[in-house]
Amino acid sequence: MATYKKRGYKPKTKVEKEIEVEDTSSSTTAEVFDTLDESANKAEEFVEKNQKNIFIIIGAVAAVALLYLGYQQFVVKPNQGEAMNEMYQAQKFFNDAVTATVGQDSLYTLSLKGGEGKLGMVDIADQYSGTAAGNLANYYAGMAYLNTKDYQNAITYLDKFESDDETLAPMAKGAIGDAFMQLTEAENALDYYIEAANLRQNEFTAPTYLFKAGITALNLNQASKALDLFNKIKDNYPSSPEATQAEVFIGKAKAMSN
Repeated sequence: MATYKKRGYKPKTKVEKEIEVEDTSSSTTAEVFDTLDESANKAEEFVEKNQKNIFIIIGAVAAVALLYLGYQQFVVKPNQGEAMNEMYQAQKFFNDAVTATVGQDSLYTLSLKGGEGKLGMVDIADQYSGTAAGNLANYYAGMAYLNTKDYQNAITYLDKFESDDETLAPMAKGAIGDAFMQLTEAENALDYYIEAANLRQNEFTAPTYLFKAGITALNLNQASKALDLFNKIKDNYPSSPEATQAEVFIGKAKAMSN
């Protein structure tokens, strides 16, 4: 068998060729295992040299997870309860202001600043930020400022409000549009009206803000955009109160386009 490995010797028989293949295969396999062993040794050396850092990283990740769970359990939940307790009176002031025939501004101000020994929406939004109650306080504060004609603060607080609610989410965006209209910033108002209309496809808010957007576009001499907005009301919300009015403004938009 040794003669097969002499320099210049070429196997001639089938058996000799098979033996040579086996020898080559064995050699290749051995090289692979040697490479794997070498890689494994390097990996073990890396772990040994860096295990302190690895344990520190693992410990840090675990600590962050525990801190988050602890924050949710011992900070967020208690704060949420406290915030809701504080909000009750401020919310009552707000609701009273909505239904009042006189003294509305005073009631909205009490809702904002607080009264009866309770915090107002502004302080609740600040002190309980990160809670659902604190977030909702941003909405109430924004709407109270809008009703007391403090439009910049209305925009500030409404912009902080985040919601997946079917009506509150678009109403907050639409109210920002109203505030910009009062500040004679019609371009910004138009953007927010369109955003509010597109945020939820329901029969209550969508046609309302499409209509406001259409009127605003007409006032900005954007007839083609206005026509598109009014047609959306007609096609998508034919049963809405805005649909009847949209017919009239479709004619006006077409006239302006000619």
